[in-house]
Amino acid sequence: MKRLLALAGIGVTAALALAGCTAGTAEESAGPVELTFWHGYTEADGDVLQQIVDDFNASQDDVKITTEVKTWAVIDDTLLPALSADEGPDIVAMPAERLPVYADRGAFVDLSEWYAGDDSNTAELNPQAVEMVTVSGAPYGVPTGFVPLSVFYNKALFAAAGITDFPQTWDEWRAAARQLTMDSDGDGTPEQYGLALPDHDTVANGLWPTLFYGAGGDVVEDADTAVIDSDANREALEYWVSAIRDDKISPTGLDGIGADELFSSGKAAMHVGGPWMASIAEDSGIDYGIAAVPAGPEAQAASAIGVAMGVTAQAGKAETAGAEAFFSYFFDLDVATQWSLGSGWPPLRTDVAADAVAENPVVVSLTEIAPTSRALLPGVVNSVDVLDAVDDLTQRAVAGESLDDLLPAAQDEVQAALQ
Repeated sequence: MKRLLALAGIGVTAALALAGCTAGTAEESAGPVELTFWHGYTEADGDVLQQIVDDFNASQDDVKITTEVKTWAVIDDTLLPALSADEGPDIVAMPAERLPVYADRGAFVDLSEWYAGDDSNTAELNPQAVEMVTVSGAPYGVPTGFVPLSVFYNKALFAAAGITDFPQTWDEWRAAARQLTMDSDGDGTPEQYGLALPDHDTVANGLWPTLFYGAGGDVVEDADTAVIDSDANREALEYWVSAIRDDKISPTGLDGIGADELFSSGKAAMHVGGPWMASIAEDSGIDYGIAAVPAGPEAQAASAIGVAMGVTAQAGKAETAGAEAFFSYFFDLDVATQWSLGSGWPPLRTDVAADAVAENPVVVSLTEIAPTSRALLPGVVNSVDVLDAVDDLTQRAVAGESLDDLLPAAQDEVQAALQ
């Protein structure tokens, strides 16, 4: 691990000295700078993250990080009170959509100078992953996970329907979904759906924005302007509402949990989700494949789900320098590869070779899809209310209400949330 520090160009002692905390021998200093790191990784990814922290601690004598594992909800509930009492963490990880909220409240350190440094190891990061942690033009965190929504499909059902190639365009996708939809008794309710396409409470509410991207649309522009009432979004809604209501490729009124259950029970041939769907499929005995969301008429892009970590405003100069040294270590090529394999998410660095992650087929598939990633509502502070407005729009559209009324109303709701 000391070799990794050297390769990464990380001079921890130098960083601390620049921060005004000169490191020396045990006799000359009070010991290493000690940092507390809160995160919510509780599964195998938590074990891998702990190993990375332990290896970092063992690789040098100037910084010691102690982790505290909490649920993501507890972190969200307790971070600001803890920081107000000067009892919070120096480093904290959280779902990326929450980072702008805390950056806006002054809870995170601006990392612009560190990103600009030659030893930050950020030059090869997925630029959309960096966009995810950028608020008002400045990076207030670093990505620890960034994965696009992708299509999980049941290979056995595809084979039974005679479909050998996964669709590449919306029209091919819709046609395949029709072919995979089975209503054997003709009662109007299929026993098998081609696609589980929920109209509300979707995966991080990123599914319908993904469909908007495909038609050339979006939800918000420059973090402060609503653009949901557009011809492109109308086209996307009309196309997929018709596929649900007229072609019956998916149930109406379906939510995200219901979509998971349809796919895991073998009653839906396709489902849009994240890496956790791999374990759900395996536990259900489904032989599955993973593919990119097919290209719409204007673009191929998918909302990406992410997690980020940042340095809190509680940290002093020495603590900030120590945290930045850890971030540089985290993004070393070897460590980034280790983290990708252990977390099951695609590498955050774009220069990780395919053969480096070949032992994990899920990571291989997600790495191939990674170029379609697009940060969802980057820099938007009140993203929850924005996505609630999208949720209301899509659910009511699938229920049959007029887009002439729904789109202007959604535009006003989103703009109000941004303000």
